[in-house]
Amino acid sequence: MICLGNICRSPLAEGILQYKADKAGLNWKVDSAGTGNWHIGEPPHHLSQKVARLNGVDISKQCCRQFRKEDMLQYDKIYVMDSSNYNDVKHISRELWDESKVDLLLNELYPGQNRNVPDPWYGTEDGFHTVYDMIAKACDNILRKYAVNAKV
Repeated sequence: MICLGNICRSPLAEGILQYKADKAGLNWKVDSAGTGNWHIGEPPHHLSQKVARLNGVDISKQCCRQFRKEDMLQYDKIYVMDSSNYNDVKHISRELWDESKVDLLLNELYPGQNRNVPDPWYGTEDGFHTVYDMIAKACDNILRKYAVNAKV
């Protein structure tokens, strides 16, 4: 799960998908990163943590990190939150870029529409709730799509 700073959207996406995968009995390893380096080592945004917690998901132990080109080799699927993140991941990945592994998260809800998950960074708590709901619905579709025989 990739966003710009790995502090708002991608930590939520990591936490939501990992929670849902665990609940479904899947042995998935979900991670997140940012394309920028401003928040390396920091916990997720306090409103991301709050909204996740209100939904039964604990992201408080996550630590922001930057996407590395080697992530392209380590992960089976890489979801980005917006088209700018997509372009940044492509640029960072350089010779390791694999277009078949990368997609916008909301294409799981709206196939081929390339919709962006809005960045709630400059908004109010309501924006974090909206983003949480969007990501949670996309994660439900990811489970349905990839989790054969899962308890979804």
